[in-house]
Amino acid sequence: MAALNLNTVRSTIEGRLKTELDSSPAIPVVFHNMPYTPTPGTSWCQCSVGFSSSEYLTMGDSSSSSNNLTGLVSISIYSAKGVGPGDNLTIGKRVRDLYNRITVSGVHFDPPIGPEVMAAPQPEGYFLTQVRCTFEVFEDL
Repeated sequence: MAALNLNTVRSTIEGRLKTELDSSPAIPVVFHNMPYTPTPGTSWCQCSVGFSSSEYLTMGDSSSSSNNLTGLVSISIYSAKGVGPGDNLTIGKRVRDLYNRITVSGVHFDPPIGPEVMAAPQPEGYFLTQVRCTFEVFEDL
């Protein structure tokens, strides 16, 4: 089998978030390396998918072995500042439910962390939390 396609993994993770946040109530979502100008006072999310480490699962060469690739999906949740955390935590619950200990298209998600309050959001003027979830993908060569 060919090596793992990282864009397929990324697309699986991002597609799940996009589908959920497009549903009612819709929340704009921005993905890594995309320009976005938020509307002041509205909620929105930013998603980043990163690949971190890998390890051998079986011994063999590049055509008869298996690897484990791990990564992290981080979803930053921005909401209006000065009105309490309620809206932000509601969005955080939606995000947590998407990835909490499930497997989607071969991507195995661990229990998520957060929503954790983050200091000094950029852009300014928002209340910011973050949900993070590690994941694993098994690669058969």
